[in-house]
This record gives sequence, C-alpha cells and structure tokens, in this order.
Amino acid sequence: MTVKPADTADTILSDFHDELDRDNLAPLWEVMKNLVPREPRTPAVPVIWKADLLREKALKAGHLITAEKAERRVIVLENPALRGQSQITTSLYAGVQLILPGEVAPTHRHTASALRLIMEGKGAYTIVDGERVEMHPGDFIITPTWSLHDHGSDGDEPVTWLDGLDVPIVKLLSAGFSDEGETDRQAVKRSDGDSIARYASGLVPVNYTPKGAASPIFWYPYDRTRAALEKMRKVDEWDGAEGLRLAFTDPTTGESPIRTMGAFMQLLPGGFSGTDIRSTDGTVYSVVEGEGTVKVGDQEWQVKPRDVFVVPSWTWHSFAAHDDLILFSFSDKPLQQKLGFWREQRK
Repeated sequence: MTVKPADTADTILSDFHDELDRDNLAPLWEVMKNLVPREPRTPAVPVIWKADLLREKALKAGHLITAEKAERRVIVLENPALRGQSQITTSLYAGVQLILPGEVAPTHRHTASALRLIMEGKGAYTIVDGERVEMHPGDFIITPTWSLHDHGSDGDEPVTWLDGLDVPIVKLLSAGFSDEGETDRQAVKRSDGDSIARYASGLVPVNYTPKGAASPIFWYPYDRTRAALEKMRKVDEWDGAEGLRLAFTDPTTGESPIRTMGAFMQLLPGGFSGTDIRSTDGTVYSVVEGEGTVKVGDQEWQVKPRDVFVVPSWTWHSFAAHDDLILFSFSDKPLQQKLGFWREQRK
C-alpha cells in the first residue's frame, strides 16, 4: 500500500477494512465488545401471552385446519424481538398445540427434543416409541430426540398443551433431521405406566443400559409432582426467590430428562413475596395453579392459570403469590451447566 502524505491514519485504516471485506475477512477490533461482552446481552425481551388469547387462537386454528393437514396444529409463541425465527428465546422454541376430539396428529420423529406441559382438557393421549399414556392437565411429558411419537384424542373436549423444543440449538449446529412414521398411529407395544413401573420406583431392570441421551421415562404425572411439593412444604425451608422448586430428572442418572433443556415445577405459597433473581438461562413459564404478580425487568404482570410468559437471560425478576401459585418452567440450564456457562445472581 502506498501512503500519500495527505492520507490520515483513519483513512488508511478504513481502506484496510475495505480490503479485508473484499476478501471475506474482518477486523476483530471492530466487533470485540459484541463477541465478548462484559455480561450477557440477549436480544430477547420479556413478554406474556394471556390464557384467554392463547385458547381463542388455538380453537380458531382448530376450525381452519385439521390436525392431519397441519401435521401439528400449533400456535408458535414468538418473542417480539425475534419475529420470524420461531424462537421464544435465542435457544428455545415454544408453541401451544391443540387436538380436537377424534383427531390424530400423525406419527413422526425429529432430531429436536420436545417437552410438553398439558394445559387444558382431558381425553387425549400420546404414544412415544410404542408406549401410550393419557394426558391430564399439569402432566409433564417428553419426546426424546429421534423418538417416534403421535397424539390423539378419544375424549369429547379440546385439549391444549405447551410445547417446548430445542429447535434453535439443533439449527445452530446444522444437525436437524426428521422422518414420518409408517402409519399415522403407532401400534401400542407397552401398557400405560410401563416406563414408570420399570424406572421410577428406585428400581432399574438388571443389565439396563441407557439408550440415547434421554430419560427412559417420558411421562411425569402431575398428581405425583403436586404431592411432592405438598410434602416438601411441610418440612423444607423456602427459597427466598423461588419458593419450593423441583427439577424433573431422569431417575437412572439424576440428570435432566433431556440434555439440552431442563423443566421445573415450583410452589409459591399464598402471601409469598420473592426477592429479585436473575440467571443466564432464558426461561419460559406457564401458570398451572393460582394467581400472582410477576415482575420482569421494568414490566409487571398479573398472572393466572395457563398464562405463558418468558424471562430473558440475565434479566432481574421476582414472584409474588396471591394464593398458592404453581409455576411450570423450562430453559436451557442443563446445557449451560454442562458447558460451564450457567450463572445466577440474587439481590
């Protein structure tokens, strides 16, 4: 490069940047602060979807498109700062799925792992790798990576549930595959509760070896979860920010049922007023029971059953319960912990 006397240092540097750009190169010093921030700066923002709105839109979709034609009739919950990307946080997907009486959502499988919180209605079922279970409000259900699964309803009322998937993580790694089942509905090979009987009672079959990176249990009934919380409230100390919070686990390992996502159920007693807390895992919440107040950043919401809201990464938040408030939540906490990234801070 020939330097003319009139050239300034800034002009020379700018010309060099242009040279780098033409060769598909870039100067790190121009982007260093964005790549290595002092603390997390997520583009996701706090947002809440009220239960009545979600139910209205799901039922309207039920009138407009069949479960078979849609394959999965789902209203995607998009973070306002991430529109068009099917993301509720930078690492998570969420949606509300509807199945109507007599319908079948056909068998398929995919790389992405899925978790579900049953929100409303009875009479629906899911079949995962040949085991059928009926779904009830508050039940937590997983569909591990590459597991065949279908849903149906033998009941007489609409059933909705909250879906959570690690689709953005799979997309980031360019590792997504999918496949359709040979039939719309799987043949049932194992009776209801088979996996719970084998693995959830402090027992495990002799010579058991894990198959894949997921729990052998895929159904966690709400009545068991609720009973555990009630037992804990009688003897345990309450966390000042989160009340009593349980993590769903794979009983054969003690780890999260899904390696990329964790799911939780927490109880905040009536009158509870929590201290502020924040963590690096952006978290999706749904109210299972009760009413309360949630503060996220500079926003404050009154929440009730089946409301869904998101707390972005590293955002101060707190909970207050008007009566006993039970919250379901999921996040990428297990993945962050495995990588050594996860942090939490309390005021």
